Parts: sequence; C-alpha cells; structure tokens
Amino acid sequence: MTGFTPLLEIIGSDLGFGVTLAGLLGTVPAASFAIFGFLAPAVTRKFGLERTATVALGLTALSLLVRAFSPTPLLLVLSTVLALAGIGAANVVVVPLVKAWFAHRLALATSLYLILMQAGQFIAPLLAVPVAEAATWRLSVGIWAGPAAVAGVVWLVLAIRLPAEHHAPAAVTSTDAGPRISRSSTVWGLVILFAMLSLSNYGIITWVPAVLTDAGGGAALGGSMVALYSSWGMLAALVVPHLATRMTNPFVVVVGCAIFLVVGYLGLLLSPLGGTLMWMCALGIGVSTFPLCMTLINRRTKSPQTASAVSGFVQGIGYGLACFGPIGLGLLREATGSWSIPILVLAATAIPGVIAGWFACRPRFVEDSAPEPTKRDADQQLRR
Repeated sequence: MTGFTPLLEIIGSDLGFGVTLAGLLGTVPAASFAIFGFLAPAVTRKFGLERTATVALGLTALSLLVRAFSPTPLLLVLSTVLALAGIGAANVVVVPLVKAWFAHRLALATSLYLILMQAGQFIAPLLAVPVAEAATWRLSVGIWAGPAAVAGVVWLVLAIRLPAEHHAPAAVTSTDAGPRISRSSTVWGLVILFAMLSLSNYGIITWVPAVLTDAGGGAALGGSMVALYSSWGMLAALVVPHLATRMTNPFVVVVGCAIFLVVGYLGLLLSPLGGTLMWMCALGIGVSTFPLCMTLINRRTKSPQTASAVSGFVQGIGYGLACFGPIGLGLLREATGSWSIPILVLAATAIPGVIAGWFACRPRFVEDSAPEPTKRDADQQLRR
C-alpha cells in the first residue's frame, strides 16, 4: 500500500477519480484487514496454518496483477480489496506460525518477519514514482505481485510436504480460550493500542504526501518521506521484540512511542517543510508499538491456538476501528480547508494508546486473565 498511495493522483487523473475515492482507497487496507482478520482463525482451524498462508499469498499475487491492469476505478477498488484480503489473512496467520514453529525463539522470528514486512513498506514508496515516471503506473503497481507469488510457492511446497495429520483441525475443548478472549482486559488493551497505531499508520501513509504537496513540496518528496517513515519500522522490528521478551512489563516502550508520535505530528503541523526529516523520523519511531503488539500476542498466550484467536480478534477489531481514519481525515480536510484539525486528531490518538498500553503490557496470560468459560460458551464452542 505504501507504493500505491504516492501514485493516487497519477492514477486518479488516468482513471478519473478524486480525493474522496483516494480516501476510500486509503481506508480499504484497514477494512480488509479487519474483515479477514476475523475470518482467518476459523479458516486456520479447518485447513491448518500453512495451507491458509499459501492461499492468502496466492490471492494477494493474483489480485495485485489484476489491479495493475484495472481499466476502471471499480475494478481498481475490488482488486485492491482482494489483494488486501490476502495480506490481512497472512498478517493474522504469521503470528501463530511463529508461535508454532519458533516457540523458543519468539523475539528472533518476530524480528525477522517484521523486518521483511517493513522493508517492503520502505522500498515500495521509493520506487513508486520513479518507476511510474520511467514507464507507467501500472508497472509500478504490478511488480509487487512477484514477491507474493514467490512466497506463495515456498509455502505451497512446505504445505505439500507436511504429513496430512499436521493439517488436521485441532481438537476443541471446553477450556479453549476462543469464547473467553473478549472478556480479557489484556486483549482489549491490545485491541485499542493496535487500533490507535493503525489509525496513525494509515493516516500517515495515505495523507502525508498530500500534506507536503499542499505545503509546497513535490510528489517525489511525499514518496521519499513515506519511505523514510517506513524505514524506522525496520529498526523497530529489530529492537522492540527483543525488548518485549526481556522486560517483564514493556509499558515504558508505549510511553516513549507516544511522546515521539506527538512531537512528529506537532512538527508536521507547525513546520511541514522546515524539519520534515525530523518529523517523519519521530513518527516512524512513534508507531513502534506495532512490533510490540505482535510480540505481546505471543508472549501473553500459552498456545498457537490461543495466539491465532487473539491475533484475529486484535487485528480484526483494531483494523476495523482504524479503517475510518483515512477517509475521515480526508473529509475533515475538505470540511476545514486545512490539515490542522486532521493532524491534531492524529496526535490525540496517543492518549487512548497509552491507557490501553498499560493494560496490554501487564505480565499476565490471556488464558489466566480472562474469566472461566460458562457452560453456554463450552457448548457453543463444541458445536463448531
């Protein structure tokens, strides 16, 4: 998505859509991640983690190719939704995959996959405008089908080689955490923290290029600043999971990130072109709670099954709340005629993020912090 938003004006002029649809396209990632975040745990229970990952990556690759050749705004939106559906399912599945395959190396495995994720988010906006100007926006958008296809083939080979019993649905018991996670204050802390950082992330990716353009910067500046912002995600992916596994309560990380986030937004508001590098670096550090959330999902659960359920719940609701961000910020911009109110709204998300972070970081397992399941919960779970 970071390689797509810098091209929205170019694509809009070619296909004939304006700022409202651009804001909708900025909302699509979070909405897709929300819907398929909820669906992914049920799919993995039926087909297994590895098969679900294979299908998710295949859907992503195919949809990205369709998006690159879209002749109309409608097909562009539909293909974007399908591509992000695959990515959303993969986002949820990768957390329990780490729990299942690397239980004793959570920090290392989490860092590796987050670094690769952030590398893509960093490289894409750097290449987006230059490739579009040298060739066409369709090539700039379509090249990202390649990495997804390669990853899908790797997972396909692994899924085929694994014995059939490996993919068998896990037995569900009355003590399963599925019906209980919605009662856990730890889980709800993760949900709100994840929602606030996602709202910031998609707001930045979608609208910072426009903020800088309105202030007098060029399209290439917007793309390069989104890339700079994303590059901090790689450092965070390297450092934060290791901190989270070594600290009993990593709440100090949440507070530090909130401070950087507010500084970045205020700087972007008061002097968008005079210190842009500094503001984007601060914002990049500010959303380092993303790798913290991904690590805590595994650290605060006892099994891959619970990790999958919590991952889907946190990402489903978190992205669902965040999906109103990009289009809401765009509407605020149109209503007020400036970026002041939208930026202040983004800065204010640090407050609920800190409060939620206190609950999420407490050293307790989800299975222990949630109330015991009722007989009705157990009966419903056994009927599934």
